[in-house]
Amino acid sequence: MDAAARKDACIAHGFLRMADSKELQQIVEHAVAQVFERHLPKLQAELIERVLAELPAASPASAERGETGAGSAAHSNLVHAIASIHAGTTQKEILRALLDAGSAYGSRIALFVVKAGAASGWQGRGLGAEDAVKDFPLDLRDGPAAHAYQNRTSTPANVAEMDRRFVQQFGGPENEQILVLPLVLKDKVAALLYADGGAGGVLDGPSLEVLVMTTSAWLEVTSLRKQAQRDVGEPAAAVERPPAPVQTVSSFADPFAAHTPEHTAAAMPEPAAEVVEVAAHAASASAGSAPATAADPFAGMSAEDADTHRKAQRFARLLVDEIKLYNQAKVSEGRRNKDLYDRLKEDIDKSRSTFQKRYGNTAAAGSDYFQKEVVRSLAEDDTSVMGANFRT
Repeated sequence: MDAAARKDACIAHGFLRMADSKELQQIVEHAVAQVFERHLPKLQAELIERVLAELPAASPASAERGETGAGSAAHSNLVHAIASIHAGTTQKEILRALLDAGSAYGSRIALFVVKAGAASGWQGRGLGAEDAVKDFPLDLRDGPAAHAYQNRTSTPANVAEMDRRFVQQFGGPENEQILVLPLVLKDKVAALLYADGGAGGVLDGPSLEVLVMTTSAWLEVTSLRKQAQRDVGEPAAAVERPPAPVQTVSSFADPFAAHTPEHTAAAMPEPAAEVVEVAAHAASASAGSAPATAADPFAGMSAEDADTHRKAQRFARLLVDEIKLYNQAKVSEGRRNKDLYDRLKEDIDKSRSTFQKRYGNTAAAGSDYFQKEVVRSLAEDDTSVMGANFRT
């Protein structure tokens, strides 16, 4: 073989190796995405378990005063609040769920976006309309907001230490106690949550810390999940698609990337290390308009209805996982004695009511996903173990 022929053979071999490499990468990416999707429910339950492990245990004194029932109810309410955050599939839904759930533990709360060293109002609860704080510039130079931002720690304080402009516009709590909590993503403070008790209302700092920590963890999980889905794409078309422009970005999507505060519009550009979201809207639009596969149970529905059904399924799974997590002994005994419903009646009925409040008037109302999940997960598809009092 002459030199020219050897050169042509080497080039051909190189192209084959490149094609094999691309195909292998697509196979690996697809497998990773499938594994991630399969283990997501388990990851959700583990997140709940780890977050709740940080809660202080009931003291012997409170048990002697008979407060265990109230403590159990409060504990259950917090788990439901966490489940509502985990039911969010988009960053906006998750952050709204944080504010909705957090309003039970802080009479007045507000979320401030942090970008380029400046904090800007996003949404609030109990301070007027949801958008009453929108684009309000919060001073990060001193006070509890600065302390929470710089030290990445929850900061209780007196309202007199708070940004005076904020207090002048929105007033302060009756007992003068406030709390500022950092929402940390990828070791950076992406937002600050302000909370106070309003006019003789509620301010439960530990519970708010749990909700903020849960939100932070779940935002990272959903971001990684979306990144895996984007990486997989459509393997067959990926080979023919021209290479996309190279962009230097973090693999983590900033939930506030689209939020450009009015008062920071002229600020210095953010450093290259700042996380940014690339083509998030394009990706979601593509996913919503893509033809459904034959295996999709919601193939005949509109994109909006199908999304509602998927969220309802996910929420039902979280509620039932919660019941299993905190009643393992009762579940085992109930299956063995075939009276599972009688042993878990209070938990099942309360969770069913929670599910109905959220999805009872939606497109998913007639599917009764909660009941199906109870049978699938608690009874392991054997309705006889639920007992005679369980309605099918």
